[in-house]
Amino acid sequence: MQLDNKTYDIMKWIVQTFLPALIALVGGIGAATNFEYTEITMTILAAVTTFLGALLGVSNHNYKKGE
Repeated sequence: MQLDNKTYDIMKWIVQTFLPALIALVGGIGAATNFEYTEITMTILAAVTTFLGALLGVSNHNYKKGE
């Protein structure tokens, strides 16, 4: 799979900036409010972030291989 540059840049920002910040926000607010599902929500978000990071790595590898 190979993404175009714009899609790659957007996905990279989401995976490297937005999702980690969202996980921290959920953890902080969840702990402060005693939200029952804080841990499971953070685990799911971290799994999604890891999965998307792997897809970006594959795309980056395919891009460099095609040069």
